[in-house]
Amino acid sequence: MSRNLPLWTVLFALCALLSHPLSHAVPVEVYGRLPSLEEVSLSPDGSLIAFVRTTADLRVIEILSLVSRKAVGGLRVGEEKVRSIRWADNDHLMVVTSATSVPLGMIGTEHEWYLLQVYDVPRHRSVALPDAARLPGERFMNVISGAVTIRRVSGHTYLFLQGLYVEGRTLPALIRVDLQSGVQRVARLGTAATQYWLIDANGEIAAEQQYSDQDQRWALRVRHGSRMDEAISGTEAIDYPRLLGFGPTAETLLMQAVESGDPVWRLFTLKDGTLGPPMDERKTLSTPIADRLTSRLVGGVRIGDDWQYVFFDNGMQRQWDTIVHAFGGARVRLVSSSEDFRKIVVRTDGAQFGYRYVLIDLDKGTAERVGDIYTGLTEPLEVRRLNYAASDGLQIPAYLTLPHGREARNLPLIMLPHGGPAARDTADFGWWPQALAAQGYAVLQPNYRGSELGDRSFLAAGFGQWGRKMQTDLSDGVRYLVKEGIVDPARVCIVGASYGGYAALAGATLDPGIYRCAVAVAGMSDLKRMLEWVNDKHFARSSLEQRYWDRFMGVSGPSDPVLDSISPIKHVSAVTVPILLMHGRDDTVVPYEQSDVMYTALRRAGKNAELVTLNHEDHWLSRSETRLQMLQSSIDFLRAHNPPDP
Repeated sequence: MSRNLPLWTVLFALCALLSHPLSHAVPVEVYGRLPSLEEVSLSPDGSLIAFVRTTADLRVIEILSLVSRKAVGGLRVGEEKVRSIRWADNDHLMVVTSATSVPLGMIGTEHEWYLLQVYDVPRHRSVALPDAARLPGERFMNVISGAVTIRRVSGHTYLFLQGLYVEGRTLPALIRVDLQSGVQRVARLGTAATQYWLIDANGEIAAEQQYSDQDQRWALRVRHGSRMDEAISGTEAIDYPRLLGFGPTAETLLMQAVESGDPVWRLFTLKDGTLGPPMDERKTLSTPIADRLTSRLVGGVRIGDDWQYVFFDNGMQRQWDTIVHAFGGARVRLVSSSEDFRKIVVRTDGAQFGYRYVLIDLDKGTAERVGDIYTGLTEPLEVRRLNYAASDGLQIPAYLTLPHGREARNLPLIMLPHGGPAARDTADFGWWPQALAAQGYAVLQPNYRGSELGDRSFLAAGFGQWGRKMQTDLSDGVRYLVKEGIVDPARVCIVGASYGGYAALAGATLDPGIYRCAVAVAGMSDLKRMLEWVNDKHFARSSLEQRYWDRFMGVSGPSDPVLDSISPIKHVSAVTVPILLMHGRDDTVVPYEQSDVMYTALRRAGKNAELVTLNHEDHWLSRSETRLQMLQSSIDFLRAHNPPDP
């Protein structure tokens, strides 16, 4: 069969996907629970497909043969929080889970610890890696602290795990595991400054990234024979140069730095130790695409309203463009592929094709539905891209999700700012805005200043604007929608999580008169207390995390008196609207006490406030039961205080 699949063949194959009935009446439970299907992954040879299937909080990893169409293995992972599944080779599936706890034998505060197990498909058994009992001494932990590198050397698959060992404190260690023999060995012990190791095609360390939190000193070390020598270095408080992988060839390393306010990619040449000029690719690409077995740069992703993929290989680019074009305007995300890029799993998002996984076989000219991501949800609600001007003229990109069957006139509105704050929203499906819009609300998600849009100047516009212009960017969005006639100004509430939770509290305290109620999930309320907690985590040492928060808040640490002016807890007297606080007990990013102390302050001031505790839940709402509890509680609250039209 021809390797150049005609476009009409893919289009014909996709027609069968449209027969699935579409429905708009979706219960809250569908949105609130974890996805029914996720983490779809193709084996390197394209013969097997693995995925996570979830019912309530119970999760099963299923592995099917694409030849026999029968199950060939699987794992019951129960209530474990599955973070990723990925093939190491055609026989071994890597499963990463996490747990909020203190590991056995350790002391200190709770942390989200990541665990790896590798499932051997032919033998139907799994093993946890690294196995500290098989490593020398008693100082290694059974956890991983970074991405797993896969290398194929002399017919063996090697995993390079960034683990941890204890020597007065937890420190990184590079551990090499031979999947065929099961032999583990320590490849290198890191220091407090070690960030990342880059492994070459022969399974040898090629480079090491270092950064010292306290000294603010970064360095790139490269291998010369048996030595690791420092090649380049410098000092940087936050935006230090990062090693991303190899460049387009094994003789170059890909580095990213911020220069004159802009992110720049440069190639470091291993042979002569020189940095090349800025690469034009970084002007249009947000993140690199690397080959799984070599870490070489093979393309990149341009993130805008959705993800757009650029491959340096013309054949791969033509194949991908054919697929995207065949889906006719739907948002298409690359999920997984075989090594030869002839079998590809994509995620579709749009009214015509729904929100589901699709398996495309370019050799056979077939496209088949793997499954809907949420059982019972086949057609996402409409998401519109819009731009509006902030009060100082800065253009704010935003996304508006609309309820089905309603004219976009005089609607009740939910303002839903994202977390981060150095993150962003896109037009892609989001279970939270979709669930709220399904209740009859318009939902606005602004990329306020300080969001990560790839434009450094837009990100930097948020520095020092926490609770200030970052907050008024939101209310400016409300005013824009009111002026356009889309929203009823008397029916607006603000809802958010993490930084968005802070913004919800700030909307009720620092920018009153806009919202008639507020819902804050894992929101920060007392910024002095928050920064003290960050300091305690780092044993009162200087840290990049502390400097990150200081930069956005425009302060100089937890003792800065300016914090009072932007801390919602200091302005409870200004509250005139009901407030719902929700927080996970296992949150290791924003401590539970941030909601607890705010609730106490509001109640003491005689304000209308509720606190919902999400037991056994983390910062990311990783469990079905408590995620649904959060969603149902927020909808009940919104309907009581800002009811949508019948």
